[in-house]
Amino acid sequence: MTSNPPRVDPALISALRADLHTSQFTVAGVLDLLGPMAAAALDREQALPVQRVTAATDAPCGTLIRLFTLGDPVDAAEAERALPTLGVEGAVALGLLAPEGDGVVALCDLRPYAGDDVDWWVASDLDELATRRPVRQDHVLGIGGASTTLASWTPRPQVARALDLGTGCGVQALHLAQHADEVVVTDLSERALAFARFNAALDGAGWQVRSGSMLEPVEGERFGLVVSNPPFVITPRSGEVPLYEYRDGGASGDAVVRDLVMGVGAHLEPGGIAHFLGNWEVPRGTTWTERVGGWIEGTGLDAWVVQREVQDPAEYAETWARDGGHHPGTADFNRMYAAWLDDFESRDVEAIGFGVVTLHRPEVERAPFVDLMDVSWPVESPMGPTVLAGLRARCWLAEHDDDAVLDTSWSCAPDVHEERHSLPGAEHPSVIVLRQGGGLRRHLTLTTVTAAFASVCDGDLTARAAAGAISGLLDLDADAVRDEIVAFVRDAAKDGILR
Repeated sequence: MTSNPPRVDPALISALRADLHTSQFTVAGVLDLLGPMAAAALDREQALPVQRVTAATDAPCGTLIRLFTLGDPVDAAEAERALPTLGVEGAVALGLLAPEGDGVVALCDLRPYAGDDVDWWVASDLDELATRRPVRQDHVLGIGGASTTLASWTPRPQVARALDLGTGCGVQALHLAQHADEVVVTDLSERALAFARFNAALDGAGWQVRSGSMLEPVEGERFGLVVSNPPFVITPRSGEVPLYEYRDGGASGDAVVRDLVMGVGAHLEPGGIAHFLGNWEVPRGTTWTERVGGWIEGTGLDAWVVQREVQDPAEYAETWARDGGHHPGTADFNRMYAAWLDDFESRDVEAIGFGVVTLHRPEVERAPFVDLMDVSWPVESPMGPTVLAGLRARCWLAEHDDDAVLDTSWSCAPDVHEERHSLPGAEHPSVIVLRQGGGLRRHLTLTTVTAAFASVCDGDLTARAAAGAISGLLDLDADAVRDEIVAFVRDAAKDGILR
């Protein structure tokens, strides 16, 4: 069923909010009702386990799951019991429900969401789980994997002004409002902005909502934090693949992410941070660090980019041809699959990377740092505190010379442990590793010198004093030991292994 986004009526929205609380239609309430198995199935977009649970209960929360998550028709009397203050009539007036025979059906997806110890609700278009068909090209995406990944990784300093660039239904802006005095949201999609306005009203947020493409609506403005889940998907422009507003930025290849990297610095205050997800192409004979590093060069910004995943062109095509409700093996799917392969072949693309980009405008005049790293293993969640601490550590290291590093006392973080690996019967270990329990969960293989240094990192000795003692004890060149320790400290401290 084609429908308009829900309407903003403060009195009706207040009644809706009260009913959602009363019906326990919250993240905790839904999990309690569904149980872990059905909740996990819902995360995989499998409806049957959820239908079985909700069919066996008359709890109002179950009724709202059937209506707004599964897209099933519900008896009008059941809907009235689940929304006792708003009522079916009020829900129809808001544009949430429509009559269908003796029952009602949902016109949008409405789901509970939680973060920062706050219960929220997010309205968006019904997805293919509810509609049983591919989504519209102007489909407004709800709470998805990319949006939750970005929310988890976003650093959250207190700032005066924050920007949610390409807000969609407004998920990132909900978080930003918890640590920004003013939040501006932008999107090219008027449909998305209508959902964002509704969600802001439902969740008691006061955002400035602006229409326009990428950074155009904020020309000449600066922010302490810019967050974006941009339309970064690399989509063929051949006409063989439908262009979805939530994922396709209208540019060839990875130009959307490139242009954001190169242009966002003009909108950052000194000390300001830009944080977003992205894809990048890796042409044959090059590396991802060369490609992304080329975009960063000349921006004057610090850059910390973590590549989380790499796909070959066929894997990438399969992922995004399925997106939107298209099924492998069908004629439509195969046509799109071939179009993606042709598009990547035309640019000799060998691989496509996905990752998290963090950019920072230095507060003092200095050379910017650039750190491009692969992290393909599971990391701590949420990652935002680690990103903020890592950014501050990298700034400190960029602003202090080797003498300052040596004159500082360092200690191993509490979550760091030493591992020693020995061959059977060996007197001494053949490998010594420092392993981080949280954050990026990095591990560093130690040399004789760095193992000796790590063993005395308790915050008492300066690195210089420790280096002097180690060089004397091991009868090694003092300058070489100091150089090795400085390099080790710079690598370990940037990610919190040393503090």
